Amino acid sequence: MAIIEITSLTQPGVEVYGSLTEAQLRSRLDPSRGIFIAESPKVINVALDAGYRPLSLLCERRHICGDASGIIDRCGDIPVYTGGREILASLTGYTLTRGVLCAMHRPEALAVSDVCRDARRVVVIDGVVDTTNIGAIFRSAAALGIDAVLLTPASCDPLNRRAVRVSMGSVFLVPWTWIDSPDSLKPLGFKTAAMALTDNSVSIDDPKLVYEPKLAVIMGTEGDGLSREAVASADYVVRIPMSHGVDSLNVAAAAAVAFWQLRRRE
Repeated sequence: MAIIEITSLTQPGVEVYGSLTEAQLRSRLDPSRGIFIAESPKVINVALDAGYRPLSLLCERRHICGDASGIIDRCGDIPVYTGGREILASLTGYTLTRGVLCAMHRPEALAVSDVCRDARRVVVIDGVVDTTNIGAIFRSAAALGIDAVLLTPASCDPLNRRAVRVSMGSVFLVPWTWIDSPDSLKPLGFKTAAMALTDNSVSIDDPKLVYEPKLAVIMGTEGDGLSREAVASADYVVRIPMSHGVDSLNVAAAAAVAFWQLRRRE
């Protein structure tokens, strides 16, 4: 390993941890050079287990032989940037309470057909932009048996630093990719279930939903929910019954309820 002491915030190699925006990290004009940041030993280990390739590490000096030691051993011959707490906080904008950051190569986007080839339950995230909600949805998807996650282009990037952190690495456990429209799933044999409140919606505990062999659950934006077009084109419109005059749940909470209730029964 190459231990490199940070002496300047403009030192070559450390810009990925501070000065580059999320959009610049994604390198949309050249996805093959895209990078994302994983934080904390637990999350980085999940990413490494899933086959993601590390580019460099950043940690305080005291963590090199402590919290970061196992990660450093796994990552092989890559740069390990280090320094005192103050300079690292100036670089990243916050104190590294979890010991280590890892810059990793962004994988190429998968085809929808490949992600869904053996899937029976998938979720389509349509226009959800809050990083915390994206991370929470992925965590519930991994825990509650969702086979794949598909996101429309207006949704937040799952490899956003905060989304990765909130998901506790679940973004590395569930196959995911981008999709233009939920309608793209219908030729693959999926029925679509739009989570929305309409006059013709069915309750989430309707038995016919559970026994659909291939079902795509569509979750909409935090504020306005799904568009009229998305609701109109869905095979089912599904509601979660509410009490005490509450009209809806946060999208991440609603996703967890939907994933549990709509898991496939044999």
